[in-house]
Amino acid sequence: MKTHELTPAKGATTKAKRLGRGIGSGTGKTSGKGHKGQNARSGGGVRPGFEGGQMPLTRRLPKRGFVSIFAKEYAIINVRDLNALEDGTVVTAELLREKGVIRKINDGLKVLGNGTLNRKLTVIATKCSASAKEKIEAAGGTVEVKE
Repeated sequence: MKTHELTPAKGATTKAKRLGRGIGSGTGKTSGKGHKGQNARSGGGVRPGFEGGQMPLTRRLPKRGFVSIFAKEYAIINVRDLNALEDGTVVTAELLREKGVIRKINDGLKVLGNGTLNRKLTVIATKCSASAKEKIEAAGGTVEVKE
């Protein structure tokens, strides 16, 4: 196959709708826009979410709470998930990202104490819960908290 022989997949391309080309075409005269009105005008139409003057859904629904724009989002991992690693491993957010344990590092790594640990590990994290630190140290490991 040569580059000049390449064609799009069947059904991937469609012909442009030819508007205003006679009454027999099906899109003649008003070109599919109907008779007059807001949508027939150049630049006409309504903005997304407009409901014809009715109170829009976004304004009808109650709004509650507060979302801080400065909130930090941590990649969370439980102590039980660290059992997948070998003894003596230095656990960092980058290592967990490479192994596919976490998807995104975001603002750092936070270790929580759910489950048990039976590996001796050195964990370097941004945050660590008290129970997680206790369990890691009980297994013979160490925890370094780096901001």
